[in-house]
Amino acid sequence: MISRDTIEEVKNRIDIVDVISDFVSLKKSGANYKALSPFASEKTPSFFVVPSKGIFKDFSSGKGGDAFTFVMEHEKLSYAEAIRYLAKKYGVEIKEDKQSSEEQAAQSEREGLYILMNFAKEFYKEKLLRSEEGQSIGLSYFRERGFTDPTIQKFELGYALEGWDHLSKEALAKGYRQELLEKTGLVVKKEDDGGHGQRTYDRFRGRVIFPVHNLSGKVIAFGARMLGNDKNQPKYINSPETEIYHKSDVLYGLYQGKNAIRQQDNCYLVEGYTDVISMHQADVENVVASSGTALTEQQIKLIRRFSENVTVLFDGDAAGIKAAIRGIDLILKGGLNVRVVLFPDGEDPDSYSRKVGTTAFQAYLKEARQDFVSFKASLFAKEAAGDPIRKAESIKEIVGSISLIPDPVKRSVYIQETSNLLKIAEAVLLTELNKLLIAERKKKDKERLREDDSVPEAQPVEDVIAPAKVDAQSLIQYQERETIRLLLNYSDRKLADQSVAEFLMHELDDVEFTNVTFREIHEVYKQGLVKGELPGSEYFLRHGSEPVKVAVTDLITSRYDTSQHWGDKYNIFIPKEEQVLDQLALTNVLRLKFRIVQKMMEDNLAEVRRAEASGDWDKLDEALTVQTGLKQAEQELAKELGIVVAR
Repeated sequence: MISRDTIEEVKNRIDIVDVISDFVSLKKSGANYKALSPFASEKTPSFFVVPSKGIFKDFSSGKGGDAFTFVMEHEKLSYAEAIRYLAKKYGVEIKEDKQSSEEQAAQSEREGLYILMNFAKEFYKEKLLRSEEGQSIGLSYFRERGFTDPTIQKFELGYALEGWDHLSKEALAKGYRQELLEKTGLVVKKEDDGGHGQRTYDRFRGRVIFPVHNLSGKVIAFGARMLGNDKNQPKYINSPETEIYHKSDVLYGLYQGKNAIRQQDNCYLVEGYTDVISMHQADVENVVASSGTALTEQQIKLIRRFSENVTVLFDGDAAGIKAAIRGIDLILKGGLNVRVVLFPDGEDPDSYSRKVGTTAFQAYLKEARQDFVSFKASLFAKEAAGDPIRKAESIKEIVGSISLIPDPVKRSVYIQETSNLLKIAEAVLLTELNKLLIAERKKKDKERLREDDSVPEAQPVEDVIAPAKVDAQSLIQYQERETIRLLLNYSDRKLADQSVAEFLMHELDDVEFTNVTFREIHEVYKQGLVKGELPGSEYFLRHGSEPVKVAVTDLITSRYDTSQHWGDKYNIFIPKEEQVLDQLALTNVLRLKFRIVQKMMEDNLAEVRRAEASGDWDKLDEALTVQTGLKQAEQELAKELGIVVAR
């Protein structure tokens, strides 16, 4: 177990902006920072970092917390793993306390996978550079590709020797468990046809090795290329999905290229490992690959964390063009700006960069780049030459792609461009676009309503109208939330002769909070006030339950800031909360009591109806007396609040 001193040392050194910037492209927004959510797909920034409080809040997914929480959520790490990651980043020496055998086993399982993958990476690297077979076959192949020593080291390339068990023998000799070798996918278990039970063998044999890294630089998988001409073997084989590797969530080269992508504000997307490495050789580092698999929504979200601009590079053959079209539509749907570079027939980024050299290759990327409308229009124009039916289909194809773009302004611009390129009236294109958008909206509305448990299965979806209803209980919880927000942000601020916490605790002494999470926080403040030790938000972020941590992060993070220039430029003066705290605190107390009384009236009215229906006149008389008293309390509170309620 990592010692408390180590954890505190890491806390003291970390800068939350610095930590999150490794994964997300942050932009300054007043005293805070904002970005597109790394946890959800969206068009406008809803991810906020508050350096002064050391927290982040993602309003799209609801996630929030400190730097430790972010690393845990983003990298899918345990708390201990997040501490180790941040300790390494900031050069803090890890000191550990003793653990029980059960605790050690639980903690070491996932870490063991990373450690074993790192061992395998070093094993393959050593065989590439030190073994005769690795040098004569693997290194020769990389040299033919033009890969230099720095490039080989940068991508940690390696070689797997011919033979069934070179890696597994070495790993077992070093003390790694057979079970772990199987869990990482480094060895394959197979039933022995000879009746001798199961046998295992190395997954990668006689192939050059391409390690796959996660965003923090840990090796999580391998890709391996065959160098011979055995038609019975696939050209590439890859690690299977494991606890630490999910191929739909990973892009090859993102670890090596993320800083360049952020700096260039553009990401080149290619197909394979060698394409990525060849582009680095050509001094183009802002590049990633989907590694031969179809592009996924998760991978598009990954790119969007670093840039909203994607340039897709594809082979010039027919298969490459079809792949380009499929990929473009998915990227557009993800809200990214798309451009395309198509290489000459028979060429790919790897072959073309080696053929023409660095300078000419970089020039080609700029000169041959076109937006997706121009690309599709020129492509379909060739196919539809002299065929009006095919031309009409082509136009629908292009408009279909435009309809996937979430931003209406961008859609409008592309419609205008399509009109100019294809000589089609803009009104015609807009009509087609609106048909598609309306159809998609109806489809989503139907799906959403079908998922609503309140809609009976036999009821037609079109006939369902769901009016917004805010019940008394919801209003009570809203005011409970506001009470907790004031406590978290201003508990020790002075009003007149008492603090905000003292005022709220005194005025709400007889109020029992209905929301479980808010009640938990409220109770901590009550106990703290008795002891004379008011807790800060840090206390709840460290010691609170998971719902408490989420609620606290939400309540201490402001999504909007008033511009400091409004007063100077427009003579608009908006008081800050700190200036009207007394009014805020009093109004909140009155509103909470007002909502509680209304809820009591609602419940008591039900009692009146029950008594009336059963003919219990004594109960009816009692309930009516209570209702009168509650109505009077409601009117008095309404008067204090300056609002009018129906009599």
